[in-house]
Amino acid sequence: MPSTNPSEQPKPGERNERRGFHLNPIFSSPLVPILAIFTALVVASIALLLTGSNPITAYVALGEGAFGSQDAIILTLIKATPYIIAGLGVALGFRGGLFNIGIEGQLFVGSIMAVVAGTAFHLPAIIHIPLTLLAGFLGGAVWAGIPGYLKAHTGASEVITTIMANYIALDIIAWMIGANGPLRAPRSIVPQTLSIFPSAQLPMLIPGTRLHAGIILAILITGLVYWLLFHTVIGFEIRTVGANPDAARYAGINVEWNIVRTMAISGGLAGLAGAVQVMGLAPFYFTTGFNVGSGFDSLAVAVLGGSHPIGVFFSALLFGAMNAGAPIMQLRARIPSDIITILQGLILMFVAADAIIRSIYRLRKPSTAVEVDSLPSEELGEKV
Repeated sequence: MPSTNPSEQPKPGERNERRGFHLNPIFSSPLVPILAIFTALVVASIALLLTGSNPITAYVALGEGAFGSQDAIILTLIKATPYIIAGLGVALGFRGGLFNIGIEGQLFVGSIMAVVAGTAFHLPAIIHIPLTLLAGFLGGAVWAGIPGYLKAHTGASEVITTIMANYIALDIIAWMIGANGPLRAPRSIVPQTLSIFPSAQLPMLIPGTRLHAGIILAILITGLVYWLLFHTVIGFEIRTVGANPDAARYAGINVEWNIVRTMAISGGLAGLAGAVQVMGLAPFYFTTGFNVGSGFDSLAVAVLGGSHPIGVFFSALLFGAMNAGAPIMQLRARIPSDIITILQGLILMFVAADAIIRSIYRLRKPSTAVEVDSLPSEELGEKV
C-alpha cells in the first residue's frame, strides 16, 4: 500500500518512482521540437545552397509572408485554424493509444454535414451556427466511431480501417457532388454544393478581411481538450487505456467503450475542423479539392506538438505560417514552394527520430513514466 507519511509523498511536478507516474506533463523535453525545427532549417539551408539559392533570402521572405503585415498574419491564422482543431483530434487519439489515420475522411464528412445543415434550414444565426457546427462534429464522430467499434469488438487495426474509411468517404462524397448527385449545386459546371445560408456562416472578426471566428473557436477547443485530458476522469481513462489497456481493465475501466468514445471524439474534432472551413471561408460551399491534405497535415501537427493540446496549438501555427509564407518565398527567392513540404518533412523526421536530436545536442533521455494529472485523491484512488 502507498505510504501515508507526508515526507514520503511526491511533491507536485516530481515523479513517483513506485507507481511510475509523472504529474502535469507538457513535453518530456520541450527542447526536442524546437531543436528539430532549427536542425531542419539548417539541413534545408544546405539543400538551398546546393541549388544556388540564398537560404537567408528564402527564410526572410517566408517570415514576411507569414507575419510581415496584417494580411499575412490573418492568412497564417486562417491556415492554422483547421490544423489546430483536427490536430487536437489526432492528439487525443494518440493519447488513447489509437492511430486515427482517417482524419482526412472525417474532415470531409464533417464538411458535407455542415453543408447539409447549413442549407436545409432557415434559422436565426444564434441557432443555425451552433447547429451547423454540431452537424459537422457528429458527422466526423460517427464516421470515426465505426473503426473504433471494429477495433474495440473485433480487434481490427484502426490504422487499416481508418485508411479504408478515407477512401469510402471520398468516393461517396464525389458521387454526392458529382453529376446528378443529391448535393450538386443546380446548373453548376463543376462538382460543388450550394453555398450555406448566411445565417450559418461564421462572423468575421475584422470587417473587410477573411479572418473569421473559427480561430476563436480553435483556441477555446484547445483549452477544452486540455481540460478534458488532464482534469477529468474521462481524460484519465483515455490516457490510462492508451498507456496500458490490461492495467486499465484490471482497474475497472471499460476499455472497449473507451476505445469507441476516444475515436468518436477524435473524429468529431476532425469533422468540426471541416465544418469551420465551410462556414468561415467564402464562397461557403464544398467542392472537389476542398481542404485536400489538411487531414494528413494534421497528423504531422500532432506529432510535432507532442500530442499535447498546447504543443498542437503552436505546431499548427508553425504549419499555418509556413503555408502562408510559401508563395512569398517562392516569389522573392525564386525557389519552388515545394521546399516547404521538404522542410515540414525534415522537421517531422527529426522529431520522430528524436534520438538524433538528443545525440547531437546531448540531451538526456526522457522518463518512460506514465503521465497522470492531479485528479482529486478520491477519484485517483478509485482508478489506480
